[in-house]
Amino acid sequence: MEPVDMNNEELMRTIDMICQSKVEEFRLIGYEYVTTVDIWNCVSSKYEKDGLPSLHKLVNDILSLKATALMNYMTISAYKGSPFGS
Repeated sequence: MEPVDMNNEELMRTIDMICQSKVEEFRLIGYEYVTTVDIWNCVSSKYEKDGLPSLHKLVNDILSLKATALMNYMTISAYKGSPFGS
């Protein structure tokens, strides 16, 4: 299988679509105020040192994100003074 060649805009649209799927999943289990930005900020925080990984790793990291991991990330962000959704 050949790697997918996407420009940055296509990649970000794809990521947003995957994050939206995860938001819908979280809303089904009662997390009504989670946004795609919250999901992306949480997942992408792991990539700050090494940059973005391959697309399949991004997709896996987003879709396997647990609610507890997101809530921990958001709590720590709040303590650090980071506003949600930025």
